[in-house]
Amino acid sequence: MALELLGKPVIAALKEDLIGRTEALKAAGVVPTLAIVRVGEREDDLSYERTALKRAEGLGIEVRRFVLAEDAGQDALMDVIAQVDDDAGIHGCLMFRPLPRAYDEESACEALDPAKDIDGIGRAALARVFTGRGEGFAPCTAAACLEMLDAYGIDVAGKRVAVVGRSLVIGRPVAMMLLERNATVTVCHSRTQNLEETIREADVVVLATGRAKAYGAPCFREGQVVLDVGINVDAEGALCGDADYEAAAAAVGETGAITPVPRGIGGVTTSVLMKHVVESAEKTVF
Repeated sequence: MALELLGKPVIAALKEDLIGRTEALKAAGVVPTLAIVRVGEREDDLSYERTALKRAEGLGIEVRRFVLAEDAGQDALMDVIAQVDDDAGIHGCLMFRPLPRAYDEESACEALDPAKDIDGIGRAALARVFTGRGEGFAPCTAAACLEMLDAYGIDVAGKRVAVVGRSLVIGRPVAMMLLERNATVTVCHSRTQNLEETIREADVVVLATGRAKAYGAPCFREGQVVLDVGINVDAEGALCGDADYEAAAAAVGETGAITPVPRGIGGVTTSVLMKHVVESAEKTVF
């Protein structure tokens, strides 16, 4: 079977690095601080919030929570974002999305100071991903893919990469980041002809479509590296990725590697969020 690319050792390595950097910041009089902005009580938001709070506590990162009722309104949300922007003691902001339907999400994203946009939700942060200039950070899940590759010593330079999915949250940003590392990247989507063949020809595959177990054995071959970013629920109610894990793992074989879902990239994403907070705080000091 394939090598499992587990998130746990990646998270542990990031923790060791970030604790030292957090201590250095505190010695310089700066406490790295994350603002969490949440509208409403969506269960997936609450679950991620609990994980973020626990991860921050373990790293010595302070968290300030700004919680609004679902019907608080756009003006109340914009006021909160202005508070975050104006507070020099806050170094990064996580705003849970999607916002309730009545809100103008684009305006809220654009109002956030790019220097505090640690999850790449605004245009300025995305422009930095695409051009290498400006302020802001890449979306955390896209950055987590690269952290996973680095942790397992997987060099993409000169290799063929298929990114399946073209969203601004994962697909397009991770494609740009892989191009920056000299990979040859093909971005695939629902209208890609001969999709299975395109995926099978790649050396590295990033699955980011949000389709439970949509990619089975015919999509893969011996020796591939598969990063499964999808977090879905299958017919039995269990968490799963975009890949049919057992079939994909068997297809890539002992010379290949694959991230499981859960226990793969998901947990690394939260650690990357904390890394971005620390990096933002460091820019104010060093």
